[in-house]
Amino acid sequence: MKSPAFDYVRATSAEQVFQLLARHGDDARLLAGGQTLLATLNMRLSQPALLVDIAGLDGLRGIALQGSTLRIGALTRHVEIEESALVARHAPLLAQAAPHIAHRAIRNLGTFGGALAYADPAAEWPACVLALGGTLVLQSVRGERRVAAADYFLGLYSTALQADELLVACELPIAAAGERQHFDELARRHGDYAVAGIAARAQWDGHRLSRLSLAFLSLGDRPVRARQAEGLLQAGLLDDARIAAADAALRAELDPFADLTHSAAAKKQLAATLMRRAVKALRT
Repeated sequence: MKSPAFDYVRATSAEQVFQLLARHGDDARLLAGGQTLLATLNMRLSQPALLVDIAGLDGLRGIALQGSTLRIGALTRHVEIEESALVARHAPLLAQAAPHIAHRAIRNLGTFGGALAYADPAAEWPACVLALGGTLVLQSVRGERRVAAADYFLGLYSTALQADELLVACELPIAAAGERQHFDELARRHGDYAVAGIAARAQWDGHRLSRLSLAFLSLGDRPVRARQAEGLLQAGLLDDARIAAADAALRAELDPFADLTHSAAAKKQLAATLMRRAVKALRT
């Protein structure tokens, strides 16, 4: 199929973007890497009156360490995160997740901010940002505001980003001394959307987990924290009985969608398997 007709503007400044978004609202769409938007246009799933190309806004690119925060610009490409020494040191979860994103050609063009703005519940970055306690930096003509990842993802392809706002960056707390991070997903083939996935981090003292975060992808209408399982896994010595109790709690708190190849029960089983693998990795 071919995309519907639309007007096109290649923005030369963030201020121009804010003005266009304020003027056109829901009738405008932002074009960054284009790896999702162009496909939705061609399938007529998106029919904007105006396409605003922001690829030339170099101020939205880059990865920088700012004190105890790792700031990643919205136009930073997936491959840049995959290959970044700063990411590998301070947010290794992202370095582990990056190779799971589609294929190399997609990672060469797709952007970090584009994935977070689109908020596909099967995407890797939203779950990672949720697990790490990240903050999304949003701007408009009204100024800048910061939204915690836990409050940013609202539902299926739905976020706290308003029609006149631009996602400019994501800020992540850097990994604490001794912190361990783990990413894993299960897909029918490499490069396919995950059937289920997990982004995890924790402190391990040799006997107990603390500061544990388990965020799942492809198991709801948004990335999902398994807070009941987290609580049980941190409540005492990490033995087989505690892991079994967390397994049962995880199955009870998750409410995944069935899809064409996997029932909800099958997805819960996969999630439990991923959690057990994550716990093993975090304490190894």
